[in-house]
Amino acid sequence: MTLIKTSKQPATLIGIVAVACLTMTYSSGALAQSQAASTVPAAACPSLLNHTVNKLQDNSPINLCHYTGKVVLVVNTASKCGFTGQFEPLENLHKKYKAQGLVVLGFPSNDFSQELSSNKAIADFCFNTYGVDFPMASKTVVRGKDSHPFYKQLATASKGDAPSWNFHKYLIARDGKTVTSYSPLTSPDNAKVVKQIETLLAQKN
Repeated sequence: MTLIKTSKQPATLIGIVAVACLTMTYSSGALAQSQAASTVPAAACPSLLNHTVNKLQDNSPINLCHYTGKVVLVVNTASKCGFTGQFEPLENLHKKYKAQGLVVLGFPSNDFSQELSSNKAIADFCFNTYGVDFPMASKTVVRGKDSHPFYKQLATASKGDAPSWNFHKYLIARDGKTVTSYSPLTSPDNAKVVKQIETLLAQKN
């Protein structure tokens, strides 16, 4: 009898250990989910940013809600446009103010027949020619009835000011609602643009 009892004890112990392991695994999974959830911006995503676009380099999705609470400079770009030199000041703004909360978002577009044929060609041009490191979406329609919903909302928020050419700029405040529009003729390093960026960065959402 003693031997029988002794032989059953390991099985009981194994069962207890198994339950404990399952409990720990569940707890670890719950903790991981909790930690992942904590990376989501606390503030509710404003409707203007409640869109998903695809990344230029690998076509992976970018949820613009990720930029809630940031100051966002949105620019429609084209690789063969006379304004491509503006990539340089855009990248400079990205480097200088990124840590303070500025996000520069590029949207390559062929709406004015001046963009390269493939996303890869565009990505190679932007990086190899201007060292562009700020996030860029895949080729996007930015004006007219087929424009991306994000751009439709930008035009509405700026009182109908849709892009008239490449390198039109929209500056979105931290509240995700207030939008200032700048024409392609206004360079990103224009004094009034820089001053407005610094003013918005200084504001708390």
